[in-house]
Amino acid sequence: MQSPLDFFARAARLSPSAAAANVEFAAGHKNMLQLIELRWIAVVGQITTIAAAISLFGIELPLVHMLQVLACLIAFNVASHLRWHERRPVSNGEMFMALLVDVSSLTVLLYLSGGTTNPFAFLYLLQVIISAVLLDVLWTWSIVVITICCMAGLAAYAQPLALPFDHARGMASLYVQGLLVCFALNAALLVLFISRISDTVRDKATQLAALRQRAAEEEHIVRMGLLASGAAHELGTPLATVSVILGDWKRMAPFRDNPELLGELTEMQTQLKRCKSIVSGILLSAGEARGESAERTTVRAFLDGVVEGWQASRPVRAFTYNNRIADDLPVASDSALRQTIDNLLDNALEASPGWVSLDAYIADGNLVVTVFDRGPGFAPAMLAQLGKPYQSSKGRPGGGLGLFLVVNVVRKLGGTVTARNRGPGESGDPADRGGAEVTLTLPMSAIELEEELNDGQA
Repeated sequence: MQSPLDFFARAARLSPSAAAANVEFAAGHKNMLQLIELRWIAVVGQITTIAAAISLFGIELPLVHMLQVLACLIAFNVASHLRWHERRPVSNGEMFMALLVDVSSLTVLLYLSGGTTNPFAFLYLLQVIISAVLLDVLWTWSIVVITICCMAGLAAYAQPLALPFDHARGMASLYVQGLLVCFALNAALLVLFISRISDTVRDKATQLAALRQRAAEEEHIVRMGLLASGAAHELGTPLATVSVILGDWKRMAPFRDNPELLGELTEMQTQLKRCKSIVSGILLSAGEARGESAERTTVRAFLDGVVEGWQASRPVRAFTYNNRIADDLPVASDSALRQTIDNLLDNALEASPGWVSLDAYIADGNLVVTVFDRGPGFAPAMLAQLGKPYQSSKGRPGGGLGLFLVVNVVRKLGGTVTARNRGPGESGDPADRGGAEVTLTLPMSAIELEEELNDGQA
């Protein structure tokens, strides 16, 4: 039968490398959509310019051929929108081809409307600058060479516009007016779209930095896991030896006839069993179970077992357990998740030996487990760095790893961990002086057993 641990692996989030690739894909997709938006603006601007040139200035243009070019550009943009509507990777080659279509359509329109004598020929600069932002260096230089060749071809073969080049008239010159409009369009579109693309680049850099931090944290966890697994192997033999010795002592007359010593031996055996259970859990998490395997259980039974085992092995004075789960779904009982909840309870108990509470319920397909205490709460710096290693107020070497492991285990399962400080009396109890509150939110899909396991299939 397939191990329930496999379901946790399938539910885990993507590895940092795969997530980094997704960030790159998302940025490329967003840039492509902005390029499609820019093309719509170009179409509207070109139609407006053609209409103004014909109706206001009486310039004769091959209207039918120009409209055919615009119709092709509109069809291409509609097809691009349909193709890139869904999120998918965008390569440099695909971005280059999209820009090449824009350059080609602009070239044909300029050829039909005066070539280099058309003041809007300087719109090539817009294509060159956008390619410099969006494409790799080789692709960008390709666009530069292509636009230069297009300009040279227009200068050699296009028929000039029948416009008087009366530059001496200044602003009254139609050509100078066209240059000003072209400059304004270039400037406005560059500011609009380059700023958007820069925002996308900054967002991508921020996400990649977060992924690098996550990769470093997960590498730290791997090293800790290897050390813990090695220590568990080494501890197995001495723990077994001590267990045999304690069993022999309990049968000896000096201990058997002394209730106080016998009680202490019993307590020692209880703590020894707990140590052996911890060692077995470490080896189980490392895939080296000592004759044990992950079990199928239900969410209520799993939480009840965690709480019962934790209470039996900790000196808890007052513990409040509120299990409000109505729909008892089948789940996989995993030692890593069990240890995660134990860590939360241990931290709460250390901060508040007099009272600890655990509340559990299911909402919107998520298992929500909240641990309360009445301790001093978190320092503001710790709340800001929640889940970072060695963030602790206990002042001892290695402190702060418990919550670090909790956050990373839950994150691998697709969940989140939040923490806050409660105010006095917030719970409704006048005696409540406040404390800390840590909430673990985990998708039920990450721990639920699939239907085939429920049906007993292998």
